Amino acid sequence: MTNKVQQTLLPIKLEASKERLSSLAGLVVLEEMAQGQGLWEMIDRQFPAPGSRGYKASEFIKPLVWMLSAGGRSLEHVRELRAEQEVLSKLGLKRLPDAGTTGDWLRRQGAKGGLKIRGYQPMMAYVSEACVHHEFREGNESPGSKAVKFLEGCEQTLPADKKIYLRSDSAYYQGEVIARYSKPGRSFSITADQDSAVKQAIDLIPEDGWQKYYDEDGIATNREIAETVHCMNYPRQAFRLIVLRWANPQPGLFEQSHYRHYAVATNRPEEESASEVMRRHDQRGESENWHKELKIGYGMEQMPCGETCANGLFFGIGVLAYNLGVLLKADLLPEQYRKSKVATLRWQIYRLAGKLVRHGRQWTLKEKSDAEKLAMLMSVREKCYLMAT
Repeated sequence: MTNKVQQTLLPIKLEASKERLSSLAGLVVLEEMAQGQGLWEMIDRQFPAPGSRGYKASEFIKPLVWMLSAGGRSLEHVRELRAEQEVLSKLGLKRLPDAGTTGDWLRRQGAKGGLKIRGYQPMMAYVSEACVHHEFREGNESPGSKAVKFLEGCEQTLPADKKIYLRSDSAYYQGEVIARYSKPGRSFSITADQDSAVKQAIDLIPEDGWQKYYDEDGIATNREIAETVHCMNYPRQAFRLIVLRWANPQPGLFEQSHYRHYAVATNRPEEESASEVMRRHDQRGESENWHKELKIGYGMEQMPCGETCANGLFFGIGVLAYNLGVLLKADLLPEQYRKSKVATLRWQIYRLAGKLVRHGRQWTLKEKSDAEKLAMLMSVREKCYLMAT
């Protein structure tokens, strides 16, 4: 009798398990938070009712939100949820359309304009970390086009009595935008286009008007700062023009100035120094990190369909998944998770191993985690329950 030769590096057998197991047990907190907010009912009210045997809109969107939150990148990755459906159905994922059916639904609903999204150039606006408004435009459309309409959409998501401070790059250096945010209760700081009028205003700043520019830690930089007053042809309302300059290391042969400049138009109150305004304006750069989190963290760098209307709807679902993660960090998880990326949430919370067992009439989800994390998850679930009641 011959011994069987081992064909693997590790002396471990691999077999399929019939137990109720899941690698996504931690997603229970995301689902309970969504239910506590009444999210799925809200979504179903926004879309046409299905036929007698059809899927509700939430039954398409929920698996995509779960998939994107767990790290999936395409419609085909929804299939991975099916392997754990016996457990996930108890966690709230009752029905699971296949990838082809989901793609067909995206195309149908996108063509109907259910979310009024089209094109393939995303435009996002943030308050703190949350994306409060977005559009999905044609790729050849200028980011500055229809600026006021886009900003109106942002404002509709905010409380009526909220003071608004707009920070933007030069795409919104427009008279209509400046006029809108010059009204009481509003303010702006917008990177200025260095057109001939702005360049002339900078040239008229006297040499003794330039001061050393210090960073937020009080450390001197290699830049100088000054400010002047400027206005456009419309509106004929003056605003502060704050300018940074620094030595041009390689001035051109025909350049008159030996400096490079960066200008910001603002109506922030005079009690805020030019340096304070500039530092606050530069904080808008943090939105690039939020863009990156949405694009790469939630798989929005590639769209799944060949039709822009369907891709626009898929992008809207990606924004929804992103905002759910933001809400979870801000309102439910402990403080140490506040700045965490979704990759951290997946590693520490979402992708927990779990086993679903039944004793009598009670289902129990046994998660493989330490006592501290289990207590934290139970605390989050209690908050979700209070949210719903």
